[in-house]
Amino acid sequence: MKDAGLVVAIVLAAGFSRRFGAADKRLAPLPDGRPCLAASVERAGEAFSLLRVVLRQGEEPVALALSRETPVINVRHAQRGLGTSIGEAITALDRADALTNVEAVAILLGDMPSIRLETLHTLQRHATRSSILRPSYRGQPGHPVLFGRDFWPELAALDGDSGANGVIQRHIERYRVMPVDDAGVCRDVDTREDLLGYGAGLD
Repeated sequence: MKDAGLVVAIVLAAGFSRRFGAADKRLAPLPDGRPCLAASVERAGEAFSLLRVVLRQGEEPVALALSRETPVINVRHAQRGLGTSIGEAITALDRADALTNVEAVAILLGDMPSIRLETLHTLQRHATRSSILRPSYRGQPGHPVLFGRDFWPELAALDGDSGANGVIQRHIERYRVMPVDDAGVCRDVDTREDLLGYGAGLD
């Protein structure tokens, strides 16, 4: 497998999840009892030795049922939207001396705890500095999306509510879709009803 130190994962968890209701979705318990964000971070940490969790300014990991030692990037302007959080997070990664040899970033969502470990390992193995890699399940694009370091300047410039799709479209010749037999790449938690779909199938 590709040296695990060549890909850094970020788990985006600074959003406000308005469709979920008043409760903090990040702490919502899955049927197995684990909080949604903690389960997503646990899975990401099993696959990536380099990991950062993106939280709002002032938030501490322990308040979100994460280990106190969880590496965190606190973004200042999460209220502006997903693009802003990605931009601030990538800027922080690019400035980190410990990550100068990293070739790609895997952007994961904090509400997708059922992606298979094998899938994350496969994506990591195929990541390169000059490619954009995304899994798909039965033709539906999923997450995480892995961006080679060549695209980090454009990611760092993102702002507002739109995500990184514009970066993909501008470099469609570098974009690769990898079919996987893993419904978890397309299963997120947007509403309370979505929680019902999680249970013993979390592997």
